[in-house]
Amino acid sequence: MPKLNLRLKFLLLSILPLVLAASAISWLVFAQAERLAEAEIRTFERNILEARKEELKSYLELAMASIDHIYSVASPLDAVSKERVKAIIEDLTYGEDGYFFIYDRDGTALVEPPQPWRVGRTYWNLRDINGNSVIQGLIFNAEKGGDFMRHVWEKPSTGEPTEKITYSLMLDKWDWMIGTGIYIDDIAEQVTEIEAEVSTHIRETTISIIGVTILAVLLVGISGTVVTLSERKLADSKLKELTHRVVDVQEQERLRVSRELHDGISQILVSVKYSVETAIARIGQNRENAIEPMEKAAKRLQDAIHEVRRISRDLRPAVLDDLGLKPAIESMCAELQDRSGILMEVKIDNIDNQLDMAKKTTLYRVLQETLTNIERHADATVIKISIKREGTSVVMRITDNGVGFETNRYIRNRDPRAGIGLRNMRERMEFHGGGLSVRSEPDDGTKITAFIPATSQNDLPDGRISG
Repeated sequence: MPKLNLRLKFLLLSILPLVLAASAISWLVFAQAERLAEAEIRTFERNILEARKEELKSYLELAMASIDHIYSVASPLDAVSKERVKAIIEDLTYGEDGYFFIYDRDGTALVEPPQPWRVGRTYWNLRDINGNSVIQGLIFNAEKGGDFMRHVWEKPSTGEPTEKITYSLMLDKWDWMIGTGIYIDDIAEQVTEIEAEVSTHIRETTISIIGVTILAVLLVGISGTVVTLSERKLADSKLKELTHRVVDVQEQERLRVSRELHDGISQILVSVKYSVETAIARIGQNRENAIEPMEKAAKRLQDAIHEVRRISRDLRPAVLDDLGLKPAIESMCAELQDRSGILMEVKIDNIDNQLDMAKKTTLYRVLQETLTNIERHADATVIKISIKREGTSVVMRITDNGVGFETNRYIRNRDPRAGIGLRNMRERMEFHGGGLSVRSEPDDGTKITAFIPATSQNDLPDGRISG
């Protein structure tokens, strides 16, 4: 009996740490995979919405071009020209539910093809099911030079209230608001499908980890009945091996999620469909300008290719692992310059051997987030980047000549974007014992300074680091 008790204790001591470690790793894999999937799905959704917005602007530009020959020469009181413009706009359509509408500045409907009964009635106080003042909002956006509005409106093909994005402009001479919109209910369906696929993959990964854990427990249990206490080292090595295998499974799952998102990104190409349909219609009418929408379709396809590459790089930049921080940053900056036309001035010292992989990844991600914000919001033409060793730290400075912003408002979190952008970057740097500072003023560009300890110790930088 004493020997049996000793073996039982040994068995329990061998199995319990293994079960606890595998459970903790399983939970971490599941939690990280869910966070990664959620972030990439939201990125996918934002990219589709941006593509739809660009479509709307293109469609409205085409509509404005179709009436310019009348509107540009008409007087403010030219009733005949107004009727001609109404007729042209009423006949313009695209896709199954694409149409154009016109309201005057008082909210009276002048052109509303799917609902002609609205014409002549005033809808200034009209609200959708979410309480949004639709007509007021569209007129306000048009008066400030054109903008997008998200609201609910009856979909012609189904007759049901459906969410849509609408873009509007002002015909100031006649006090008319002209606009068009795209229904976005299909985006929610696409996102739901992707979420279901990702959940399935995460569940399969979790089951695999549990299976590996059960197998390992059985092996340890069987071996524990026949081995002596001196073979405990072998059991420890098996546990370490299991930990590495679980980490490998985690990386494989991230790669698989990346592939699925690549497949899903094809939905962005829905804009190509509209351009091709326009070209087909023009060819069928023997019109000479069918090449324009085809050129737009080709450009959209190129944008989709760039988007796939960008998402793949965002998941994990291979060049960072293979070649190091400097080539990875230079590659990212070159791609941004080619894509946006922004002039990139990059000066990077060879500091790869002064940082571990975690710190290099953090610097890369902070720079990536900064460049993304500059490209989307700053309207900059020049970006200057320098990374060099100063004292005990590696310092990165990023400067642009864009529109800038009120720094205090972001730091105090009065703007929700602070939680996504600057605060996230600051927390990344502080995790490694570093820091991040931002200096910006409206119309005076932005300068971001980030530092991270170059040694394994989290020493603060010396006085030679300046903002």
